[in-house]
This record gives sequence, C-alpha cells and structure tokens, in this order.
Amino acid sequence: MPSIGRRIAAFGPLTPTAILALRDSNVPTETKEQDAVNTIAPFSSSLNGVDQPRNLLFKDMLWWTLGIMALIVLAVRLFEIGWSKLRHVSAMSAPAARQNYWKKSQWSWMPSLKKNLMYAPLWRKRHNREIKLSSAVNMGTLPSRLHAVILGIYLISNMVYMFYEDWFQENRYSLAAEIRGRSGTLSLVNMVPLIIMAGRNNPLISMLKVSFDTYNLLHRWMGRMVVIEAVIHTIAWAYVAVAADGYDGMNARLVHDSFLASGFAATIALVILFFLALSPVRHAFYETFLSFHIVLAFITFAMTWVHCATASLPGGLPQLPWMMAIFTLWVGDRLARMFRLAYCNWSRQRGITEATLVPLPGDTTLVTMHLPRYVDVKPGTHAYVRFMGINPWENHPFSIAWVEHRPGDDDEAIGEKEGSEESRLRTGTTSVSFIIGAHSGFTRQLYNKAVSGSSRIRAAMEGPYAGHHQLDSYGHAVLFAGSTGITHQISYLKPLIEGFNNGTIATRRVTLVWIMRDTESLEWVRPWMDEILRMPNRRDILNIRLFVTRPKNTKEIHSASTTVQMFPGRPNIPTLLKKEVEEQVGAMVVTVCGPGALADDVRQAVREIQDERSVVDFVEESFTW
Repeated sequence: MPSIGRRIAAFGPLTPTAILALRDSNVPTETKEQDAVNTIAPFSSSLNGVDQPRNLLFKDMLWWTLGIMALIVLAVRLFEIGWSKLRHVSAMSAPAARQNYWKKSQWSWMPSLKKNLMYAPLWRKRHNREIKLSSAVNMGTLPSRLHAVILGIYLISNMVYMFYEDWFQENRYSLAAEIRGRSGTLSLVNMVPLIIMAGRNNPLISMLKVSFDTYNLLHRWMGRMVVIEAVIHTIAWAYVAVAADGYDGMNARLVHDSFLASGFAATIALVILFFLALSPVRHAFYETFLSFHIVLAFITFAMTWVHCATASLPGGLPQLPWMMAIFTLWVGDRLARMFRLAYCNWSRQRGITEATLVPLPGDTTLVTMHLPRYVDVKPGTHAYVRFMGINPWENHPFSIAWVEHRPGDDDEAIGEKEGSEESRLRTGTTSVSFIIGAHSGFTRQLYNKAVSGSSRIRAAMEGPYAGHHQLDSYGHAVLFAGSTGITHQISYLKPLIEGFNNGTIATRRVTLVWIMRDTESLEWVRPWMDEILRMPNRRDILNIRLFVTRPKNTKEIHSASTTVQMFPGRPNIPTLLKKEVEEQVGAMVVTVCGPGALADDVRQAVREIQDERSVVDFVEESFTW
C-alpha cells in the first residue's frame, strides 16, 4: 500500500523523472549522458539510497526476535530448575516406594510435547547419526525438530527483513543501494550472536543450561547467514559501481580506497571460511579447519572494523559501535580461555601440569593430567586438552572420566577444627583422567606417543565445561554408554552412590548399560569400576548391564553377580527401557553418550515410552562438529 500511495501521489504534479526529463530536453547529448551517469554513481558510495531508518528498525526487530526466543528458553529453564529443586528436596529423604507422585506426569500434554517436539528428530529416527556419502565424505547430522523450529524462525525472519524493500522504484540503482545497506546492516547484526554462540565461556550456557553443542549448531547457521548477507552486500555495491565506472574503474577504487578494499577483503575471508566450513571439508580436514577458522575470523573482524571506521561519514559508519562490541566479545572469550589455562595449569608452589600416558587395548590412551592446584570438577563435564610435542596449538574436547583430589599440607588448613579435610583438599591438587580413542591426526599421534614409551609429557587442560545436567533430583537414572562414551557416564556413578549413602539425593536406582566391542574395553575403566563396586550399599542402587557385540569367545561372557551382568550382542533398547519403566522409581532420566546410531536408538525408545503414567526425561551428550 505505501508504494501504491506514492505512485498515485506522483501523478499530482506530473513531474518527470530525471531520466525522462533528459529525453525531452534540448540539452546536448554529452550533457544528457553525464546527467544520466549522475543518477547511478551516487548510489555506489556513502549512505546514498540507503534506507537507514528502516535498516535500524529491522536491526532492532532481529535482536528482539533472538532476545524473545532466548527469554522463552530462559523462562522454561528456570521453571525446570525450580521444579527439579522442589523434586530433589521433597524426594531425597523419601524411600523409593514414596516417590510415586514424581513418577506420574503432572500435565497431560507434556508427554506428547516431549515425544513430538522436544525429543523428536527432524524426520523419522535419524538425528545424531552422521550422514556419510562414503567413508571420506561426511555430510554431518540433522538438527532435532525443536532445533529446526528455532532455526526456521531465525532464517525466515532474516529473509523477511532482508527482502522487505521498495521493489517498484524506477531507479534500479537506488534499489541496489537499499539492498546494499540492508544486507550490510543485517550481516553485522548477525555477527553479534554469531560470536556469542561460538564462545566456550558463553554465559548463556550456564544461564539457560543448554549444551554447547546446540550453540555450535546455531553458530554454524548464523555464520552461513552472515556470509550470504555479506556477499549480497558486496554484489549490490559492485552492480552500481560497474554501471557507473566500468570494471576498470571499480577495480581501481578497490585498490586505492581503503574503505572499499577492507570491506572486499572481509567478504573474501568470509567466503573462504564458508567453503572451508562445509561439512565434507570440515570433517575431512578438521584440525586444519580449526586453525584457518581462527585466522580468517580475525581477518574478517579486523577488516570489517577498518571498513566501518574509514567511511567518509563523520565518525564512520553507524555500525562501527557494533563492530567494536563484536571484537570485544571475541577477544574477551579468548582472554577467558587464556585465564582458564593459566589458572588450571600453573601454580607458584607446584609448577605446571604434567600428564601421564598409558596405552590401553583397542588403540586407546589413558591420559591422566596432574593439575598443580585444586579444581572443582562436576560429573558430566568435559575439557579441552593440549600436549607439548603433539601440535600444541591444537586443543580438543574430551569427557572427564575420573577425578581425584589429593590433600595439601597447608598447616592452617590442617589446624582448622571444622571441615579440616575439605580445607586440605582445597589446598591440594587434582588429577583428571580421560579415555581417548585413537582415530586419526591428533588422537593417533597421542596413542603413538604413549606406545613409544613417552609416558610423561607436559600438557594443559582448559575447563571444565558443561556439567549442568545433574541427576540428583531423579529417583531413577538409566545411563547408556557406547564404547568410549563410558567416560561421560562413569563420572556420575561415584557421586550418585555417595549421595545415596549420605541421603542428599533423590536417586534410588541407577542402571548403567555399556555397549562395547570386546571385553578388552573393560581394561579402560577397571581401576575406577573396582572402586565403585567396593563402595558401601552399591548393590542397593547400582545395576550394570554389559553388552559385548564381538566377543572373541563365549567363555568371556559371564556375569559376576545379579547386579553386574554381561550379555553377548547388542541390547534391545526399547525392551530394556520398558522393563526399567515397569520398575521405575520416581521421575526417571535416560542419558546417552556414544556413537550417533546408539544415541538415535535411545532417543527413539525414550519417545516410545512417553505417556501420562511416567515421567521420563532424555539427555544426550554429544559434540557434533
């Protein structure tokens, strides 16, 4: 309607456009051509033709779109946290038979919501199982249905804000200027959440209790949107510049004008980053991708800052403060990582972190990092590790399997009457253990170093991260682990048994289901499992089911007791979970850590058992890259 109104209003004075006026005038042809050019050239520079008020409006609308989604998630999470605290406090002193209130769903619509949205894959069953066209071509994974809804809102809103233009204006170069301004504005606006989503120290992770894996998914799609809008921005400018000055004139401006050169360099860096980040390339050369990602991101931010600052407008482009905020966020996250590294791995009294490497069966390495200070590590956390002599510029995430705190010899801590043992632990040191399977690149080099006899090496740990999925408020927990996924699940067992003995948790039944290739995998966790099995009252709470998919002989398959059982082959996950529901104690949580196919099977089984008669939550630990 606004465009129609403008067209009707234009009939009032019947004033011809600049181009039509030139046609009817008696001005010499050379002058006519020069005036025609003047209707083109202004739209390739500055804010000429740019609809700045509407750009700023859509900037606010996009931030409000993202902010409202974040507020909705925050409200839901706060409710979940409050509900779990209430369940924890009311059930931790209640025996198993008196947790029936929490066993049944309090809202009839919640099981359906979990089944069809919250835990549902995008299509049918596949979610975390990687899509591989061949052994060398990996297309990544599909988002969940809930993730797809969030991404859909984000992408559609960007498209609407991007293409809400005055498409019927007569001067197409003015339209190109509008598109140039809109796309450049939105590209910079999207860079702000792009950097927030990429940060390991993102405060939203702990606030919303959403895994870094989800933020990483959003980061990848936001990055694609930033690149697309930056390319549109560049093409819209080039379209007018070529019409005004020709290709030679445009190239000359790109070389001699720092404003244009910096913007073009930023776009080139983004395009290179876009192609390097494509799933087949990223998966095939992941370690190389990580290094180039950091360099190209820095180039993009630096060149965009220069682009905004060197504009002919007083004070630079209006987007300059946003660029400062983006750069500050990026540098701030890097500084936070450096602080974590320095804090965890250096002590004035005890020096720096050292790691011991032990080769284990199945091309696996046991890595134990001896930190020079006390570090509080919660169950279900992971950390980024790096090693001197094995590409020290690289760092990779691994689940923390086991933690041991050794007391210090601080005389003041020893002399305290109350809490002296805890005080001594907090003045002591911490050892953190990982089980790392050897695949290619970094993990293979690590295993080869362990096999060669280099059992002690200088190392550094950055973390711990995550750990916001605590199981203390659930009466029943079922933990699925596939292969080295046991490292994530075993970290919960000791704290849960200790909490059960101390009466500080609601959990009354824990079932660990571990699927392994052969019995040699038991050696990975034997010392820790022996300690767990010797804990007081362990039989009253913990049941272990071991499934060996490729046993070397049938004699290996034997059950030590009724609470530790071993079976050949793969488990029937739906049947196993239905049996757990029949014996359910209070609210139940099912967690899984392992290969994508296992995670998808567990997810599907959890969806199938959703009904009003039981509360079953699902937690998936994964790192899709």
